[in-house]
This record gives sequence, structure tokens and C-alpha cells, in this order.
Amino acid sequence: MSPPAQVSIEQFDGLAAAKAEGAFRLVYAEAFAEPPYDETETDVAAAFRRFRSQTRKAAFLGALASTSDGEAVGMAYGYPLGPQTGWWDQLTVPVSNEMRHEDGRRTFGLMELAVRAGWRRQGIARRLHDALLDGTEAERVLLNVHPDSKAAMAAYRAWGYRKVGDTRPWAGADLHSVMLLDLR
Repeated sequence: MSPPAQVSIEQFDGLAAAKAEGAFRLVYAEAFAEPPYDETETDVAAAFRRFRSQTRKAAFLGALASTSDGEAVGMAYGYPLGPQTGWWDQLTVPVSNEMRHEDGRRTFGLMELAVRAGWRRQGIARRLHDALLDGTEAERVLLNVHPDSKAAMAAYRAWGYRKVGDTRPWAGADLHSVMLLDLR
């Protein structure tokens, strides 16, 4: 049996992430085709229309995990939430004005984090998460996670996230847990 391939993590700005869209898409499509997400090719296409828009944000950050032979095995991306973000508007129970206040620097929105099935439980997701946030000046990180994704929920809790509410992030979406990590 051969030893596992070395995995490196590379951080990307928006322009570089846009150029590496194929690698991000490969990981996303494979990871989110599984339950509880069950995303179709149509869903993936919609996600990557959003990705192209998101990569144009000045403070966009991405991280890609790849083997030494260049195989993409994990990805993460996000950006700081602006003052006009609608993220807090989608919660099923409103939160305080203090909690929802955004200024373009306070909260980093973690849009996606995924690792391909054969590479899970090796610490890659945590390494992606940490690389993505390396150097951020945000006070906190916000994300949505499907509550039936037990491994993701457990990981986020182990990393210090706490649930602050529930949301339906888009029309027709399942209820998702909104989780927050204080960085300060």
C-alpha cells in the first residue's frame, strides 16, 4: 500500500480563483452531489454563475487543496460581508441589530467549504478553513450548513462555531443552520 499523496493548500484572490474555476467546480460538483445536498448539474451551473460574480469582489478569498500531482481534493471560498448584505434577512427568527451590523470588514462570509469523499477525515477541511482565514481582519466568520450534514456540523462545532439561527438561504431551500465563529 502506497503512502497518501502530499496535499498542499494554496490561497487565491478573486482573479486567480476565477482562472482556477475548473478545480473549484470539480470539488464542488462531487461533494455536493451527495446527500443531503443532492445537487444536480443545473444546481452546480447556478452555483458557478454566482462564483464568477463572487470572484469579482475586491476582498474575495479562495483556497484550494491539491495533491502533489495537481489533483484538486478540496476547496473553500468567501468574502467579507458588506453593509447591504441580505444574509441576516433570511433568518427565520430575526437577530438583534448589533448582531446583524455589517461594515464590509466585521464578518467574513464562508460561502463554500468542501472536500472530495476519498480525501475526508485527514484534516484537509480544517487546513482549508485556516488558510482561507489567514490574514483576515474580520472579527467573525458566518456560514450556513445543512443540519443533516452531520460531519460538517460536528466539524464546525469542534472548531468553535455556534449556531445563531436557521435560514432558508434561497427560495425552495431546505432549512439550514446559521453558524458563527468569533475570531477575537
